[in-house]
Amino acid sequence: MIATIDKAPEEVDQFQRRALIVGVIGVALCAIGAIFNLNQFFRSYLLAYLFWVGITLGCFAILMLQHMSGGAWGLVIRRLLESATRTFPLLAVLFLPVAIGVRSVYLWAQPDHSGASEALKQALAHKALYLNVPFFLARAVFYFAVWIGITYFLNKWSLEQDRTGHRPITSKLQGLSGPGLVLYGLTVTFASIDWIMSLEPQWFSTIYGILVMGGQGLSAMAFIIAVVVLLFQYKPLSEVIKPSHLHDLGKLMLAFLMLWAYFSFSQFLIIWSGNLPEEIPWYVRRLQSSWKWVGLALVVLQFALPFVLLLSRDLKRNSRRLVVVAVSVIVMRFVDLIWLTGPEFNEGAFRIHWMDVVMVLGLGGLWLAFFAYQLKARPLLPIGDPQIEQLMAHRGSH
Repeated sequence: MIATIDKAPEEVDQFQRRALIVGVIGVALCAIGAIFNLNQFFRSYLLAYLFWVGITLGCFAILMLQHMSGGAWGLVIRRLLESATRTFPLLAVLFLPVAIGVRSVYLWAQPDHSGASEALKQALAHKALYLNVPFFLARAVFYFAVWIGITYFLNKWSLEQDRTGHRPITSKLQGLSGPGLVLYGLTVTFASIDWIMSLEPQWFSTIYGILVMGGQGLSAMAFIIAVVVLLFQYKPLSEVIKPSHLHDLGKLMLAFLMLWAYFSFSQFLIIWSGNLPEEIPWYVRRLQSSWKWVGLALVVLQFALPFVLLLSRDLKRNSRRLVVVAVSVIVMRFVDLIWLTGPEFNEGAFRIHWMDVVMVLGLGGLWLAFFAYQLKARPLLPIGDPQIEQLMAHRGSH
């Protein structure tokens, strides 16, 4: 039985090669674009980087949630989640262009604060102890050290569980996942302040970190569903995954969708009702220009439409329909990042540069190729988990 589930399908090799080609071409085109517009290159790079690191961090959090909660839904996606978390070393390397271009992207990192008003210069002076380049880079090193460290032990012990099947390892995984989720929350909160919120250093929101975490969970869940449906066509997952598993994953995506919507509306309601001069301009800039249509698209296409569709039990059990919703959510997550970052660079009107699209495809190709490489390294199912026998006993029963 175990021998039938210890290899990824050959199609993963083909996907890896194609993703790598797309990645190399996309990054090469943007490198050429950097010759003509270096500032735009760094802005587009940050946007693409935030998108893919968000998916990875979401998978990281869901993996720890699965260890804490258990359940068949987690067994069928655990290897996918673990493969995504093992891309953290690649993302650490890919952070270098963000570090190099920090002064081209962040106003607070510019020595003379060119173009800043007097009020903004005073705000930057008060925040200089935190918002400075050396401390910014040191914090990034700390974030990746925490993420890579926790990931190392989660993957190491999971592999040991495959080899031995010892139940005490399950307790070790649970014991690490609890504090790991706390560290995830703290590091992502500060990383979201550093990498996104500080684009407008005079503005702040106390719920921003939670909002970003909700978006990461939604992105990761949509991505995992898309991969599951892709692999669902081939053995071994075709022999294991049932409509009930897809139903569970669809319900989880609905839950993350509702969390993201709740956090987004809460931030809007609190800031708008407070009407404080240091907070309200963030929304004014987005609602009194053509950026308002992007916000409307997010309300309709990232929340309302997927919410209504995911209420259907039949849709969540239909792989083709479910993956369409998942892919649309992934696309809108990218639009959401444009909404969060774009007005800081294009205040007057909505604008998207060709490098914004090509860069997210380029970095995505590299990330997906590395993800596929990691996916091939281990069995597609956690064959040493104590619950695997129960899962395999019901395989093929759809």
